[in-house]
Amino acid sequence: MVHSALLVTLGVAITAFMSFWSVVFSVFPAADNKIHKVATLWAKLLLMICNTKVDVIGKENILFGKPQIFMANHQSDFDILISLAHIPVQFRWIAKKELFAIPVFGAAMRSAGYIEIDRSNREKAMQSIDEAALRIRSGKSVMTFPEGTRSREGEIKAFKQGAFHLAVKSGVPIIPISIIGSGRIMPKRSLRIKPGQLKMVIGKPIDVQDVTIENRHALIEKVRNEIIKNYNAWQDIEMSPLKDLESGAH
Repeated sequence: MVHSALLVTLGVAITAFMSFWSVVFSVFPAADNKIHKVATLWAKLLLMICNTKVDVIGKENILFGKPQIFMANHQSDFDILISLAHIPVQFRWIAKKELFAIPVFGAAMRSAGYIEIDRSNREKAMQSIDEAALRIRSGKSVMTFPEGTRSREGEIKAFKQGAFHLAVKSGVPIIPISIIGSGRIMPKRSLRIKPGQLKMVIGKPIDVQDVTIENRHALIEKVRNEIIKNYNAWQDIEMSPLKDLESGAH
């Protein structure tokens, strides 16, 4: 527990330092790209001090030089670090509004061009989707956790529809990502950190050209099933298969 407390304290210090310099960089041209690079360095540093190793499978499935929407399962705050450190292209997060309220850190997120979403207000949420679509049209990729919240290790929740509205609106491919083991490194609602090995499986692009708002439910299931399939195919032998939880209608 003492070890975890020290890691959390060091992590907060590094986060504050990186956030400060991100705000400073915001006055320079192409600030959003520079700040995302700072965020990538921040993530790599935190993973290193936590002694967390990540095996990346399927990096060749990334569409380098083209906008895309990355969608991953979400079991831990470490998923953010893993994604920043190991997706080797510029992308912009769609993140809950509460993160933007954190002093300095929130300002850094805005300077990076990350997109704030208010899930409690449908009208504002759709405005955020429109903003994300503009980012994509300008050539930026977007990253989101379609479950909308963290799940327990070995489970996956039903996907929210917002990210799929964005996919249909923008017309760019979805890259499904399965993150395996992050819930063991730092479980939901816990500050206890356990060093370890985990995996990120990057699936093949899923085309959305023929998808409409009316038939988006089939796309939601296709992406979710692909993430589950890759999770189960690449998980460690001692881990239990991912449960296919149907927690509500889409």
